[in-house]
Amino acid sequence: MNAGFCKPTILLAAVIFCVLHTATPSLAVPLVNDPNGFEDIPWGTSLAEMEQFARVEDAGRLEIYEQTKQAPALGTIPIDSIRFTTFEKKFGRVTVRYSGSETHERALTYLQSKYGPLDRTPGQITVGPVKVYVWHGFHTEVALRFETGTDRGIIFFESLTLPEKLSDGTSATVF
Repeated sequence: MNAGFCKPTILLAAVIFCVLHTATPSLAVPLVNDPNGFEDIPWGTSLAEMEQFARVEDAGRLEIYEQTKQAPALGTIPIDSIRFTTFEKKFGRVTVRYSGSETHERALTYLQSKYGPLDRTPGQITVGPVKVYVWHGFHTEVALRFETGTDRGIIFFESLTLPEKLSDGTSATVF
């Protein structure tokens, strides 16, 4: 056996074990009424031309925007931040960060009302220190991750039709 191959394989197996051990992901449920965007902004739109957005970060192919005239909110739920990402000038992701168990419950209720109920079959409900919920549509995927130990949550709304989302280098586990 090649010793150079063995160490990375063992390391990868250890990392996968740790991730699976700390997170108990819920299976994805179908997204009801795929919006093909976020809050009436279709995926692929140029945010640079919309006056309600200001660019806050420019990383070449990726640009990140925030709304200029309103406090961060998910529907009517106050949150810590909401950022809109473009890939080569095309809108493709929204990242919502929030804190607090009450905000988490409200966000979960909001997402279920918009995208469909979670699978409440025994064994499908997440338990443990990290809760993960996913709604998967044809054009859009919504993924919520909540860490109970820190009371912090992050929600990604992502285009599944823009291939750039797969290679932008960000991680779904970063707070």
